[in-house]
This record gives sequence, structure tokens and C-alpha cells, in this order.
Amino acid sequence: MATVAFHTLGCKVNHYETEAIWQLFKDAGYERKEFEQTADVYVINTCTVTNTGDKKSRQVIRRAIRQNPDGVICVTGCYAQTSPAEIMAIPGVDIVVGTQDREKMLGYIEQYREERQPINGVGNIMKARVFEELDVPAFTDRTRASLKIQEGCNNFCTFCIIPWARGLLRSRDPEEVIKQAQLVDAGYKEIVLTGIHTGGYGEDMKDYNFAKLLRELDTRVEGLKRIRISSIEASQITDEVIEVLDASDKIVRHLHIPIQSGSNTVLKRMRRKYTMEFFADRLNKLKEALPGLAVTSDVIVGFPGETEEEFMETYRFIKEHKFSELHVFPYSKRTGTPAARMEDQVDENVKNERVHKLIALSDQLAKEYASDYEGEVLEIIPEEAFKESDEDGMFVGYTDNYMKVVFKGTEDVIGKLVKVKIQKAGYPYNEGQFVRVVEDEMTRNMRMSS
Repeated sequence: MATVAFHTLGCKVNHYETEAIWQLFKDAGYERKEFEQTADVYVINTCTVTNTGDKKSRQVIRRAIRQNPDGVICVTGCYAQTSPAEIMAIPGVDIVVGTQDREKMLGYIEQYREERQPINGVGNIMKARVFEELDVPAFTDRTRASLKIQEGCNNFCTFCIIPWARGLLRSRDPEEVIKQAQLVDAGYKEIVLTGIHTGGYGEDMKDYNFAKLLRELDTRVEGLKRIRISSIEASQITDEVIEVLDASDKIVRHLHIPIQSGSNTVLKRMRRKYTMEFFADRLNKLKEALPGLAVTSDVIVGFPGETEEEFMETYRFIKEHKFSELHVFPYSKRTGTPAARMEDQVDENVKNERVHKLIALSDQLAKEYASDYEGEVLEIIPEEAFKESDEDGMFVGYTDNYMKVVFKGTEDVIGKLVKVKIQKAGYPYNEGQFVRVVEDEMTRNMRMSS
């Protein structure tokens, strides 16, 4: 039996796509190996969001070549899309496929084996207008399934290379989304809606939008306990989206809304599509609709020209609106973007200082948010054994509002919806006490009627 090994760099979308590519290989009779093992084919799904992403991708490619010099080395993903010639120049690379036409990969492998000539299968992504269907009927994760609903981005922020790697926004057909959402039949309790610009879903469609999709997922998918949105831009949180969130008992009390900066002048240089006044208005309306909402966010510090006052505007806004957790990044030059050519690049030491200030604030806000739930009973879906504990039988999972809870239990609770009492709030973990497994309504009704 032919064997294949995968390595994925970068975001959740890449991880979803690796699972989808694996399904293609699986259907063709391949056996999956660990990346460190000898395999007939190596597939490296690359990242290009920063120059560092390119470098790490090259390192992994070379590792695969060393692992088995006779294996077929196939490189795909964002770095493959933006720099195919750079990758083809690495001795030992056999096939390069970008962020489209992944279903051609197996055909390219057969072609390479016959002809022994490197293949560049990268096309012009800017001409792509249709969402590429890549089904994932089963995941290696036992508790949550990602569901990719759209591809590409039309924003062209000055710091970002992604539109050139992923192309313009394309939405998946709503019926295909609903169909794949039936993954819950395979025992998943939570679905995470994901994409390059998730909240932009439907912008390329007539008479359909993200709010309508959420409403249909909420009402049409049987057995689903939780719907989580991986990320949504403030500019896409319409009043209609807020109405759907308010009415739903499945969409969780957690939204990841990238802010990037809390200063209007920096946002303008970034070419972001909102002001801080608009962002504040959206947050206030969301928290009114969803009491206890956890808002996490991405922040870039040290963007070209960022003054101390502009940074403090960001700091004060985050503190005032009590974000529950931040992912903080120092601005990193991405070759080929307008921001990389801007003057007034911020000193690295200043960037690091600002990063540490925001991380300290994030830790503080996370602890404050969690402390409101001390003594409360919350529902979590245990994901795995908690390996960082010295004590046996410890498990970890997330509440709907994205608090990570550790509790003592038995392995049969993994993947089930359980009630846990928060005994000690903290960050990054909260300590909980197992209360009970939540019965499915269907199971309860059957038991009561018998």
C-alpha cells in the first residue's frame, strides 16, 4: 500500500485543507504515516503570512527531502501559491500546487512517477471565482469539526499578503455547507465555521448573506449543540447578524473579532474598514444581545509610524471594553505589501516593550473575565486528557464562552457535553468539578417514554 505523510503550517484553514487532501489520498488507497516516518509521498501545506512563514516552510520541505530522498515531495498552500518558482528551485521538490486545484494532486503524482519531471501546477488565483469543494467527512479531532464556508479576501489591508495567496472572496454554496454540517451525525458536538474571511460569506451572492447561513445552520442541522465562528470582522457584524446571535441557543457566547489597532489613524494606514467608534458600537450591541459574551482579538503593535499615543489608544480601548483574551503580534515586514515599504518603521525594542504591555493586560483581563464565573456551573465539551497535571484522570475542554477548564473525570466523557462547576478561576486554565453528563433531549425523551 502506498503511504503519505503531511505537515501543516499556519492557520486553521490550512489544517482543514490538509484533512481534505488526506481524504483524497485515503480514497485512492493510501495509508497515512507520521511526518517523521518514511513515506512514499510527503505533502507540505505551507504558510506565507509573514517572511518567517516562508522560512519555516522551506525548512520543513528540506526536512521531508532528507527523510526520504526517493519520496515524492509535493508542496501546496499559500507560500506555494505566491512563490512557486522559489519552491521549485529547492533541489528535491517534485510538485507544487497552490491554493486551488488540490484535487489534481494525485494525478500530478502519477504523472511525475512516469515522466520524472518536476511539475508546477500553480495557476492565477486572482482569476478564481468559484469555491473549491473539498469535503472532510471525518476529522482526527474527536470533539469539534471545522467547516470551511468561504475562501479569499477583498480587503487588501496594507500589511497583508493573503489576497495574493488566496484570491478574491468566494462563498461556498449554502446547501453544501448545510450538507457538510451534518458531520454531527459522526458524533461531533461543535462545528467551527472557518474561512479566510469568514464573516464575508455571501458578499459575492445575490440575496444571501452570513446571517442567513447562521440562521439555517441553527434551524436545519439536527443534533448540533454548538456553532462557533472562528473569526469575524467588525465591519461584517450587521444588525441582522446580531439578531441571529440573540435568537440562537446554539451559537456560542464567544466571538473572535480582530481589532489590529485601537487607533483610527493607524487603522487608516492599515486600510482597515472600520473606525473605533463603529467597533465600540458593535461591541456594545453584541454584549446587550449576548450577556457574558467573551470577545477575543488579534492586535498588531509597532505598525509603521505607530506613536506612543497611538499605542496607548489601543491599550485604553482594550482595557475599557474588557476583551477576554488577545493574540498580540509585533508588526513584521511582509515583502510585497505596501506596509513593508512605509517609512517610520518602529524600533524592534519598542515593539517588544509594547507587546509585553498588551500581553500583561490580556492576562489580567482573562483572569477578571473568568472570575465572574467562579462558583457557576457551565457546560464544556472535554477534548482530551490534561497532560500537564501530575494527577491521573484529569481532562480539559472549553466552555461555550471559550474558558479552558480542567477537571477530574473518566475517559468516556471526551466528546460529550458535560456540566462542570468552576471552583477556581484562573488563566490559562480554570479548575472545575465534574457535575454530570448532559443527556441529549432525544435520549431523555426515549427514556421517559419507556
